[in-house]
Amino acid sequence: MTRVLVIDDEGSILRTLRINLTARKHEVLTAADGASGLAAMAQAHPDVLILDLGLPDMDGADVIKGVRRWTSTPIIVLSAAGQESTKVAALDAGADDYVTKPFGMDELLARLCAAVRRAAPAPHQPVRATEDFTVDLAAKRVARDGRDVRLTPTE
Repeated sequence: MTRVLVIDDEGSILRTLRINLTARKHEVLTAADGASGLAAMAQAHPDVLILDLGLPDMDGADVIKGVRRWTSTPIIVLSAAGQESTKVAALDAGADDYVTKPFGMDELLARLCAAVRRAAPAPHQPVRATEDFTVDLAAKRVARDGRDVRLTPTE
């Protein structure tokens, strides 16, 4: 099951994505602004982030930059801003993909699956497991009791 965090200030988008993603066996978390979205990222460690750029409290590009300071979780921007310069700025800030509203659910789902697939470690990469911890060297992830452990870049 893929854990998806959706940060969008439009309640209808949050409801639509929650219903569609849950129906396809994804765990869905939502946030309506950048600050609560960043807090949810830090607490829940989702597998992928779907992010609107037009948030009420901060620019979506700032959310991308904040997330990129500590994780390589795939970020899919879902925004009504369709100008090329906006798309380039979001991708330059660290987004992995960009989908323009209005969007097709099938396309968004395909992009979500592709982002998660690209982020998954290659099967031949070294993984070390103990009774308490799993260390995935290729993905640079440590899990304890099935939940990710936040590490500093040096660790």
